[in-house]
Amino acid sequence: MTRLKLRILFDGAMLGPGKAELLQRIAATGSIAAAGREMDMSYKRAWSLVEEMNAAFSHPLVHSARGGPGGGGARLTETGDRVLALYRDVLLSAETAAAEPLAALDSLLAPRGPAAGEG
Repeated sequence: MTRLKLRILFDGAMLGPGKAELLQRIAATGSIAAAGREMDMSYKRAWSLVEEMNAAFSHPLVHSARGGPGGGGARLTETGDRVLALYRDVLLSAETAAAEPLAALDSLLAPRGPAAGEG
């Protein structure tokens, strides 16, 4: 299936499908560690990406609390919710605008699969 993978390059920062998925999973799980595990990503890598995103924007995207008797956790901030929503909006707009040219490109691809070599 032909699809777009969109990375937005800012001056000194980037937001793409991996970081967007990490934000989405943090929102769903309430945990950076759990979100990383769901993505087969080390805790260190997940934390590194969160720190990178928090530093790139004027306000942090993820707020985290250390574990302890009450437990730790993480949640998206208002800015994090907004950034994720805007990324999804950009992706949807790009997919909509690119649908026709992508279909044309798709039609030009060589046949794939076992039947491609038969004949």
